[in-house]
Amino acid sequence: MHPSILIFDYILGLIMWTLIGRAAMNFFQKEDSEFFFMKAFVKLTDPVIRLFKIITPSFLIKPMVPLYVAWFFYMFRFYAMPYILGYSVLGMLSFPLESEITEFLITLFSKQH
Repeated sequence: MHPSILIFDYILGLIMWTLIGRAAMNFFQKEDSEFFFMKAFVKLTDPVIRLFKIITPSFLIKPMVPLYVAWFFYMFRFYAMPYILGYSVLGMLSFPLESEITEFLITLFSKQH
């Protein structure tokens, strides 16, 4: 597998999870909060949200917009990336980023102490 494809998927995955994180943080913080993590989520995701503004329905409440945009990244990663990577099946573990994190966690927690 070519490293540039993996890097591309990692970038898409990080964008997707950051958007989801912003939506989750909206439960606890306002978007204009001075809390460091909320400021970081807003700063990192605002450019992506602006890119998708043209296809974002106006009836969505503002805290749900990051989740809506994250859905596009998820759909692309779920359907297009496995095809590009040559996987024969679709599914959560066909995502390279999440697959490597899962393998790490399994290795970490399955070791005998």
